[in-house]
This record gives sequence, C-alpha cells and structure tokens, in this order.
Amino acid sequence: MFIGHFGVGFAAKKLAPAISLGYLFIASQFLDLLWPTLLLFDIEHVIITPGITRVTPLDFIDYPYSHSLLMVCGWGILLGLLTWLLVKNFKYSMIIFLCVLSHWFLDLIVHRPDLPLLPGDTSRFGFGLWNYPLITALLELIFFLSGVYFYYKTTTSNNNIGKYALIVLIGLLILIQIMNMIGPPPPGINAIAWAGQLQWLFVLMAFWVDRHRIIK
Repeated sequence: MFIGHFGVGFAAKKLAPAISLGYLFIASQFLDLLWPTLLLFDIEHVIITPGITRVTPLDFIDYPYSHSLLMVCGWGILLGLLTWLLVKNFKYSMIIFLCVLSHWFLDLIVHRPDLPLLPGDTSRFGFGLWNYPLITALLELIFFLSGVYFYYKTTTSNNNIGKYALIVLIGLLILIQIMNMIGPPPPGINAIAWAGQLQWLFVLMAFWVDRHRIIK
C-alpha cells in the first residue's frame, strides 16, 4: 500500500489539529521511510521477482526491523513518546502511535504472506490483495480520498500556497501510485532504496502545505 498510508496521515489531522501534516505523514508512513535506509545498509532485503503479485514484483524476504508487528509497536511507542515530550498531550501521542501501527494492518490487507509478527519468527501474514489490481487500486483510493476529505474539512488555506500546493501534493501522490502499479519493475535494489528515500520530499511538502493552512 502507498497512498492509503498517506490518507491516514491526512485523516489524522482532524483528530490532532495541532500536529503538522508533515509529522502525521512521518507517523503513518514511518515503516516505509525507514525501510529504504535499511535496504541501503544491507540490514533488510528484498528480491525483484516479476509476477510474484500482479501489483508489485517485490518479494519482501527479510524486513524484521521495519515491518514486524513487534517492532512496529516499538516504533509507534517511540514516536508517541517523542510527541508527548514535544506537546505534552497524551491524546496526540496515542494518535501518532496508532498512525504508525495502522501501517502494518493496512499492509496486511494487500501484502502476500510476508509480514512477520516479530524478528526471527518464521510465520508470515498477508491477505494478498495485491493479486487483485482493480480492488487494490479502489481500496487505496478510498483510504486516500477519505483522508484528504477530512483534511479539507479540518483546515482551510490562508493564502494561495496553502490552496495550490495542497493540490500539487495530492496530484503527485496519485501520480506515483499510478506509476507504481503500471510501471515496469525497478532495475535493481539500490534503485528501490533511493526511490524510497524520495518519499521524504512528500513529508517536506506536507510541512510546507500545513504552514499555509489554518484550522477551521
């Protein structure tokens, strides 16, 4: 899943209006922001296997630190504690924790059985919706557009940057989703890792957009 995770970040703004959209993006997409770095350092591993699912050719053979449920809970607690230290608000800390945790459960829907519960565990879980491209695309779009709707209902632009930059951000995310689904397999593992690092640009854009919007 890709834009579905960003949809969670958008939606969370309604529950945590004082938290920047950029930070909500970090929380909801944290696992996939961490994973490319672990790939680059050869700590986690993926194989390109065209046809392994109809949506993605990636075979996630080893990602216990970024995508095991136990570690996801740990990352969620860490970001939740950081939130509490910054804003001293338990509700917001829990929302950040749940944003991080939501990533694993959304991945569970679409991934083939490759998600571990804890590092070293041989059991793998996943419902395999990636074998049904149209359903996958529809589900992603529902999560994403629902989140955008809640963000629009919660905030309003106070200048043209807040208005038009948000439209650009939404458009870019949808464009990347389309490219991910219909594009050719990536040329190599390093290409996957570096492309994954580009997601930080969406985080920076989210911080920028949110600075130019106010709570209704």
